Amino acid sequence: MTTTAPPQLPEQPAQTAGQKQLSLGIAAARNLATTTKSVPQMQAITSRWLLRTLPWVEVKGGAYRVNRRVAYEIGDGRVTFMQEGATVRVVPAELSELPLVRGFDDAQVLQALADRFEQREYEPGQVIVEEGRAADHVYLIAHGKVEKVANGKYGEEARLGVVANGGFFGGQAVSEEPGEWGFTARTVTACTVLALPRAAYQEVAGQNGHLSSHVRQRQAEMALPQNKRGEAEIALVSGHSGEPLLPSTFVDYELAPREYELSVAQTILRVHTRVADLYNDPMDQIDQQLRLTIEALRERQEFELVNNREFGLLHNADYSQRISTHSGPPTPDDMDELLSMRRQTKAFFAHPRAIAALGRECSKRGIGLDHVEAEEGHRIPAWRGVPLFPCSKLQISDEGTCSILAMRLGEDHEGVVGLRQTGIPDEYEPGLNVRFMGINDQAVISYLVSTYYSAAVLVPDALGVLENVEIYRTSS
Repeated sequence: MTTTAPPQLPEQPAQTAGQKQLSLGIAAARNLATTTKSVPQMQAITSRWLLRTLPWVEVKGGAYRVNRRVAYEIGDGRVTFMQEGATVRVVPAELSELPLVRGFDDAQVLQALADRFEQREYEPGQVIVEEGRAADHVYLIAHGKVEKVANGKYGEEARLGVVANGGFFGGQAVSEEPGEWGFTARTVTACTVLALPRAAYQEVAGQNGHLSSHVRQRQAEMALPQNKRGEAEIALVSGHSGEPLLPSTFVDYELAPREYELSVAQTILRVHTRVADLYNDPMDQIDQQLRLTIEALRERQEFELVNNREFGLLHNADYSQRISTHSGPPTPDDMDELLSMRRQTKAFFAHPRAIAALGRECSKRGIGLDHVEAEEGHRIPAWRGVPLFPCSKLQISDEGTCSILAMRLGEDHEGVVGLRQTGIPDEYEPGLNVRFMGINDQAVISYLVSTYYSAAVLVPDALGVLENVEIYRTSS
């Protein structure tokens, strides 16, 4: 059986230079055509899950007061250092963060204490203090990571926690009866540590009696009945029979509760009247200018809610609710520890690269991240059923580390809330207004675009932070 090849079509001769055009060209034809166009696009728009997830509380009068029970503060657990080359010194005023020195403000005495700290360098795996030995030093971690371990009930090693940059342990060494170490402190990484011997402290205290009296007063305050959160105890009795004398009590409040004032992000949008009058088909120029300006303001709003030094979540997380990763990368163990620090955790927030790093660590262990349904049908990674929202506003440091946030949400659950005021004049969106400012001599229209916001952590354990999350390497 034979096949016949299809007939060959004659080749079309290419148009040579100078040859007469036989039809209208595309470039000229487009002058008469209606172009289909998109609205202006913007790369800087993110998902902004934090703004979408926070429950917003209406704030009338521009301020929100957080009333709490009286708590006996025991220091925030962080001190600050100064570095000159390889030499590290503690900032004297920061020594008042030690539990028994908290509130002491004699600059000369604090300077004398700071001068007596000794700088020590440790290699990974070295023991700094040993369980059962006399607690005769105060140790400040200037750089590095130290783990605290103790003997378990059955002789195994129990890990109690990690102390990282700015942390300390051994504050009881300045008390009258320091006792013994209840744990062994061992370096995880190379560490720079400042140590204050008890003898050096006693020398300074012997020359300054008011330091000794302050320490004794702080010991007495810390000995008052209090619950595990440090709040003044409410006296109760239970399990009794008969008619015993019942204790009397009252719930004391903080005398100076914190107030959060609404912050503002603003800009002035300018549009020439010629543009606004003539170039509005098919899209309104002012509407598109406003849309992109508002997107930029919302991005700044979320950034401030995370990073602002006054009300940002990273700076308002209580130091008792901050933990460090055990080995560097975020592991399932780290996430479980972060989750266990509060009741009803409703959301995690992490940089997308931190989520990817957690996924790698889970894959190494043969487990996978859960997924949950979020709003608008989005599938979000989750840990133990708690959604893990991406948030690029959690910035990555030059060392390749970042933080992961865990939150309980809402006023009803004593959690984290966003603050805003709606119903403001010329409101364009909730908590955001656009106010006409007039037309200048150059025929330019001006609009003031403003958004008002803040955030509040109602009780300390509502917000937790996993710090020193390394995203560029995996655990060994």
